Amino acid sequence: MLLPVKIGTFFQTSDFAAVHDQFRLWIWLFRFHLFGAVMAVSALVALGAVLTDSPARILVWPGVAVAVIGLMVGACADAFYYHFGAWGALDMHEKPPEAVAAFVASLEVSSKYVSCLVRFGRVFGGFGMLVLGCGLLKWKVLPNFIGGVAAVIGLAAMALTMGLPDDLHFYLPVFHLHALWLLTVGVITLRSGISTAA
Repeated sequence: MLLPVKIGTFFQTSDFAAVHDQFRLWIWLFRFHLFGAVMAVSALVALGAVLTDSPARILVWPGVAVAVIGLMVGACADAFYYHFGAWGALDMHEKPPEAVAAFVASLEVSSKYVSCLVRFGRVFGGFGMLVLGCGLLKWKVLPNFIGGVAAVIGLAAMALTMGLPDDLHFYLPVFHLHALWLLTVGVITLRSGISTAA
């Protein structure tokens, strides 16, 4: 949300000069973002671990496993944009437009592959959240709205990514809702705990 340059599915020639102008901000925001993805993975695994002795594990653990895979695949895809945005900003600084255009063209095939990873991460991360949400709802280990919102996040992630595969920017509200959901689960867990009763 705070990135100074919004990179689309493919890099544009103007992106690198814009990244260069805000280079430190670019680097640090991406570092926080990638670290946040790893923290989200840790949080979901911790949620599953707390429910090891609960019957909810039947759906929670498969949901966590698939959501975690989706998050990590998405983080790897984001790292591609992070790396090439930074590298391109430094390497293409004050180069002629033809050199920048050639660099952008050299990234096209890789970008097509990475955009598939983005979709994969979002669809399967969404499926994991849907299964997790169903487990939380069925066994009522947290307030019902937590499971309901998890299921909505999962359905929205899958629907937007598969329904609008060329409009990946529409996923942004789902991303922010997911972050808010993680924060809410953390606060509720710290304040009230989790019901692990059978």
